[in-house]
Amino acid sequence: MLRALTLVLSFLIALPLSAAEISVPSGSGLLANAIAGATSGDVLTLEAGLHAGPVIIDLPLTLTGPPEAIIDGMGQGTVITIDASDVVIKGITVIGSGLDSKNLDAGIKILKKADRALIEGNRLLGNLHGVDVHGGHDAVVRDNTIEGTQTPRMNDRGNGIYVWNSPGTVVEGNSVRWGRDGIFSNASRKGTYRNNLFRDLRFAVHYMYTNDSEVSGNVSIGNHLGFAIMFSNNVILQDNLSLSDISHGMMLNYANNAEVSGNLVRGGANRCTFIYNAHKNLIYNNRFEGCNIGIHFTAGSERNILTGNAFLGNRTQVKYVGTRDIEWSFKGRGNYWSDHSSFDLNGDGIADSAFRPNDLMDHLLWSQPAVALLTGAPAVQLIRWAQSSFPATLPGGVVDSAPLMVAPTITVLPQYTAMEADAASRRNESDFDDFDVNDLATH
Repeated sequence: MLRALTLVLSFLIALPLSAAEISVPSGSGLLANAIAGATSGDVLTLEAGLHAGPVIIDLPLTLTGPPEAIIDGMGQGTVITIDASDVVIKGITVIGSGLDSKNLDAGIKILKKADRALIEGNRLLGNLHGVDVHGGHDAVVRDNTIEGTQTPRMNDRGNGIYVWNSPGTVVEGNSVRWGRDGIFSNASRKGTYRNNLFRDLRFAVHYMYTNDSEVSGNVSIGNHLGFAIMFSNNVILQDNLSLSDISHGMMLNYANNAEVSGNLVRGGANRCTFIYNAHKNLIYNNRFEGCNIGIHFTAGSERNILTGNAFLGNRTQVKYVGTRDIEWSFKGRGNYWSDHSSFDLNGDGIADSAFRPNDLMDHLLWSQPAVALLTGAPAVQLIRWAQSSFPATLPGGVVDSAPLMVAPTITVLPQYTAMEADAASRRNESDFDDFDVNDLATH
């Protein structure tokens, strides 16, 4: 009996003391003092008003409060630096970071070994970078409103959420506007980036050397480029919307073994999708609509599967220059082409004739732009008619042997349609002139 009582007492002594709930008034130095005097597990509740930063959180605690509780970094570096595991920052407003790109000044920075941070329901306004996940594992950045800087040159701004070497990061439900890129993920892996809204940025999502991860359910509106997957392997790019993005909806650049499905690109981009030196990707059930080029596909890309996609009303459905045929159907199921006039006599949903979205004149136009002056000439029309009548004269190119008769549909919620219309109306007033997306092919 005595031995059992001793064990119980030892267990009770080993338990940590109950976490304290501490109210922190606004004012200079009071938040820093509260953090310095806190113990692990404490909850610091900020009262409405201005709280002076910057501050460093070096033990597990929760920092919470109403949106009217504002931490201002006064333009000095990062506003909140997290240097301990299991820190929670919830519900407050963070402003006033420095603007030093070299030091990656941010509203909130999560350092290496500061694992399992939760950044939820905050407003991060006018900081260089919104949240910088810089080495901490398994961070969650959820339901925040992030509005970046609007300095004249977009490339000089910071990212809404910057993820560097931070495996297991989850970024979901955030609204990101202005700044440079919505999410820039670099040298990381096993991340999940889903259900975020991105507006008025350079890229919505920008991947560099980020493997084994997921980008799903995101909405990109009025950005220069929607979703750029670069130098990355085993990425799931699924159920995203690119609406009225200016240059590209999606890009696969040195991206391999990706699964790209259920995405919609709509609204006047130069290229709905650009595939550059990308291999063994499965691209299916996407909808590419109203772009100058549906897909720009480079000859260096091999063993990609394209099936079940819809190409609607693009000025050029496919731009591909090559000497051999590339089949764009899989197991008897091809893609839908709005400019393919065909019949389906047996009613199986597959057109009775194959479709080639490009011909010899297309090749000439792409390689010799001056030929465009002759587009309407009778000789050009005669060549096109001859190729359609005698397929043996066609050059290498994309062939769809089993075109679909019905296009897949993808629903867009009314609030996003309204934002899309607004972005389209502002297209001529955009500030993207200082950025050339073609540079990405070699970077």
